[in-house]
Amino acid sequence: MAEDSAFQVDPVKAATRGRCPHCGKGRLFSGFLTLAPRCDHCDLDYEFADSGDGPAVFVILIIGFVVCGLALWVEVSFSPPLWVHLLLWLPLILILCLPLLRILKGTMIGLQYKNRAAEGRLADGIDRSE
Repeated sequence: MAEDSAFQVDPVKAATRGRCPHCGKGRLFSGFLTLAPRCDHCDLDYEFADSGDGPAVFVILIIGFVVCGLALWVEVSFSPPLWVHLLLWLPLILILCLPLLRILKGTMIGLQYKNRAAEGRLADGIDRSE
């Protein structure tokens, strides 16, 4: 697949790693999930980026499927008491959800940058925000 010559780096891969989707060097996040106001390397304004609830929905669906399947298997196979389930699944949920949430948030921001997505604008370029 041919790369778009306007991009110096693959914006989706860079943002997934928490880097600027334009230059691939600056930081995308100023905190764990807090988006930086702009790139500290190329000065790209991150005002365009709004991942919304998308990453959280994907995390809930993916991790929920995995943990529910494992919890059902453990319950059917071993029938442990409730406290064992809490001891097993609550830490696992946190360990799996938090890193995946950051990765998916970066991925969605990288896709927004790559596709030049903006609120209230369709592919034909007409602004429909009014």
